[in-house]
Amino acid sequence: MLSIGWFSTGRGPGSRGLLQFVQDRLAAGGIDARIEFVFSNRERGEAAGSDAFFALVDGYGLPLITHSSSQFRRRVGGSFAAHRAEYDGELRQKLDGRHPDLCVLAGYMLIAGGELCRAYPLLNLHPALPDGPTGTWQEVVWQLIEQQADRTGAMIHLATEEVDRGPVLSYVTVPLTGPALAPHWREVEQLGLARAKAEMGEELPLFQEIRREQYRREPYLLLETLRSISRGKISLSDAANHATGDGLCLDDEIAAAMAADARQPRRD
Repeated sequence: MLSIGWFSTGRGPGSRGLLQFVQDRLAAGGIDARIEFVFSNRERGEAAGSDAFFALVDGYGLPLITHSSSQFRRRVGGSFAAHRAEYDGELRQKLDGRHPDLCVLAGYMLIAGGELCRAYPLLNLHPALPDGPTGTWQEVVWQLIEQQADRTGAMIHLATEEVDRGPVLSYVTVPLTGPALAPHWREVEQLGLARAKAEMGEELPLFQEIRREQYRREPYLLLETLRSISRGKISLSDAANHATGDGLCLDDEIAAAMAADARQPRRD
């Protein structure tokens, strides 16, 4: 059985939603995998968002391990980046005795240092294709609009010291053309990107639609990647040795899973 470590700061509903999506489906069977533990860089009582995340973890009966990066920063002084290796070393001590096959970075708001990347296969979800933009999801969306891209997507890659550019395991594509998006592209063309960005910012309909289409596929990408790893369709060792190229395209699997979920009766 594939053993998973789940890393998350647990700041808000997105972190809770991703854990719930994956854990509920793992519990339902069909994937030979389980979450062995959850790690957070916040302690209980630090923030309402993470406390809500911890309540979800507790409700699933998953072991929770914490090490506050804020308390660590106050203790060592100076910038966190200068002490990242020290923090990651303390983190590894907290995980002593646990040997996950892989770890998932799911709303984990710290950059993993080289020691941590070498200690565990760390799966990171990035909201762009393997040859797409880097940066935050907001930066990615603006770059796509500026480039007038005709497609985007999301990928799962192994985290390395080179942010957003580790070996790719899998990806899903998202078309940015068609009748639903055409009026939004025309709006930006008529206004000009600078004016549209200044006047509407992230409320720009094109911006919203691109992110919506990425966001609704991302949980499925993570789940189907875990399924593919558990079945041997994706090799972590091959990826670590840069032998996987652009990774496995999971468009068909994700489309089928989304369609199956859409057929399920709604729970009110």
